[in-house]
Amino acid sequence: MKNEKLHFIALLAATLLLLAPLSVHADEQEDLAKKLANPVASLISVPFQYNYDENFGVNNDGSKSVVNIQPVIPISLGDELNLISRTILPIVSQNDLPSGSSETGTGDLLQSFFFSPKEPNSFGLIWGLGPAFMLATASDETLGSEKWSAGPTFVGLKQDGHFTYGILANHLWSFAGDEDRNDVDSTFVQPFLSYITDTKTTLTLNTESTYDWEGDDWTIPINLTVSQLLKVGSQPISIGLGPRYWAQTPDAGPDHWGARVVVVFLFPK
Repeated sequence: MKNEKLHFIALLAATLLLLAPLSVHADEQEDLAKKLANPVASLISVPFQYNYDENFGVNNDGSKSVVNIQPVIPISLGDELNLISRTILPIVSQNDLPSGSSETGTGDLLQSFFFSPKEPNSFGLIWGLGPAFMLATASDETLGSEKWSAGPTFVGLKQDGHFTYGILANHLWSFAGDEDRNDVDSTFVQPFLSYITDTKTTLTLNTESTYDWEGDDWTIPINLTVSQLLKVGSQPISIGLGPRYWAQTPDAGPDHWGARVVVVFLFPK
């Protein structure tokens, strides 16, 4: 069943990419592709990111599907500064975590705010800095931490020709919630590298690494995504797919390979 699901994801994603010839105009494509590669761009977007991973648990029989709803909304704060709101709401479906159980519902919501200059600095650096909050919105105790957490977040990047490269990071400490659950003290680090081809296909390599200071554990997935811009009617969207390799996880974490499919709705000014 798990292999059939992975095959279905691959077939669906390949079918979506075949629609790429219905792309938007080249100039608009280039501008949108660069903004998509920039986490603090002045562009309203609504990504839907589907992730599938398996081999969780002591017996490697657990599996998890997560749809992350990730709206990004820029707010102008004058001539020189934007406030970028980035939200991640996970919708989780997991089986045999723990063995014999099955749960579907919302996970903990992550809300980040970046104060970001509208123009790169004299070194070409684009950056944003602000607070991040993890809200205990999980619909079941197995789908979240049952803790309220907060901390700083930062992103810095450069766009040089076809390349975009940089890093996004945050650190969260719990300050309220269920006293019987473990405290949250975690660092998230996401270095990323994107290359936009002449056909405006974007190749992105990143890690979404988390270090749990309480458990002294790293979780390090490495993601490779291929995405393409196109239009459905008058609506510009980006579609992408790719594999994920788990380089390091805690003992009960996922094993080896997973898959990702992303559909992003774009709302340029």
